[in-house]
Amino acid sequence: MLGRNAYTQEELDQARSAIARQQAAYRKLLDAAGDDPPAEAARAAFEPLYFNGLVLVLDRLFVHRVRAVSGKDTNPVTEVEVLADSILGNGGVLRTGKVIKWIPENSVTKLADGDPIALTQAQFGRLATAYFAEIQARFVS
Repeated sequence: MLGRNAYTQEELDQARSAIARQQAAYRKLLDAAGDDPPAEAARAAFEPLYFNGLVLVLDRLFVHRVRAVSGKDTNPVTEVEVLADSILGNGGVLRTGKVIKWIPENSVTKLADGDPIALTQAQFGRLATAYFAEIQARFVS
């Protein structure tokens, strides 16, 4: 597929709904597991794997976005791209490369080049909210 410089409101709404369902399922799982030490240990091990995986989902939902619209600055759209590339291609360690002008302070996660990526539920929630807002602003007319 060719690169896309626009998405419909319906596509954005469907993406938000899909991610909201995933987040709700995680919360339901936590509620069912309880808070005893074995459950807490399992949650601590599972949480970063689950939310790092959801970063890949975020990226895939709008995978054909074009650079001219998403930009080369540190913004939530480029942040998801950099995170996804690093999760898949750099063993989960942030690698910013040279295409995006990465400024950790401007990112949602505040991760710097070389930091391990292990997102929490809260971090992912902030990232997803910012990502969808940025997709709305840059790609939905």
